[in-house]
Amino acid sequence: MIKDLNVAVIGVGNMGRHHARVYSEIEGVNLVAVADRNKNIGQKIARKFQCRYYSDFLNLLNSEKIDAATIAVPTSLHKDIAITCIDKGIPVLIEKPIAESVQSAQKIINKSKKKKIAVCIGHIERFNPVVQQLKKLIKQNRFGRIISISSKRVGLYPPQISDVDVIIDLAVHDIDVCNFLLEKEPQSVYARAGKALNSKRFDYSDIFLNYNGVDVLLQVNWITPVKVRELTLTGIKCYAELSYLNQTLRLYKKGHGEDVDIINIEEINLRKEEPLKRELQNFVEFIKTKKGDVVNAEAGLLSLKVALKAIDSHKMRRVVKL
Repeated sequence: MIKDLNVAVIGVGNMGRHHARVYSEIEGVNLVAVADRNKNIGQKIARKFQCRYYSDFLNLLNSEKIDAATIAVPTSLHKDIAITCIDKGIPVLIEKPIAESVQSAQKIINKSKKKKIAVCIGHIERFNPVVQQLKKLIKQNRFGRIISISSKRVGLYPPQISDVDVIIDLAVHDIDVCNFLLEKEPQSVYARAGKALNSKRFDYSDIFLNYNGVDVLLQVNWITPVKVRELTLTGIKCYAELSYLNQTLRLYKKGHGEDVDIINIEEINLRKEEPLKRELQNFVEFIKTKKGDVVNAEAGLLSLKVALKAIDSHKMRRVVKL
């Protein structure tokens, strides 16, 4: 009989607080403790979900019996905290991106392989029901040969982001989704980016990826006053429109014979679910049984590599091979 899993959340800011909430709701999981440098926020979350609070994650790890942990701290801190957890034999789910650099990500991966401890990456959009359904339709050959994918992920600047730009913060979502849908790695990237409202880091970018003949355009920014999270996919048989926020999926297909001028529209009925809950349920299942559907560290590293190559492309003003 599998025992309940004792988990901790390191960093309970914008995203980590939701990890704490979801863990507290999952059957077979005990949210034991949270850690955060901000005492007011950390204590508030601990009281809300009836667990212990630590201002220092090391004190948490040394004081509690933890079976797994979420790391939801600023990206620059991912490597050191992840390696500390791995050294203590604790599997981790690291909120995307895996790290701030390829070198740091590789150190996490090397350590996890040496210690044989699981590292999963929190690419939440993979667990959105519309992405899962779109992947099934692709597998069923509903689109035929895929020609192109276009995505838009825009909105206002999130003030809690302090150490990464819009490409690392937002575009990695869509890079991972495209890797997942196409089951390929891009061969090249061309990107343009700029600092329209933020003098310290890129706040908008258009990224062009070539997946061996499939053209992908990603648009991200922290400028648009309305939040948009959309993806479209064009195949020779069918065209799809997807909304991450509304969890809607619509297919468009030409008629045949006498109805060639008619466009058939199909609304795909989906049961709406919280992607984070699906993600953490799979993480928990993976830790318990090794059978959960998770995003492994290598997939997280690939998305980071592509995002960093996009930054290189902008700086060099040319296409960059991957």
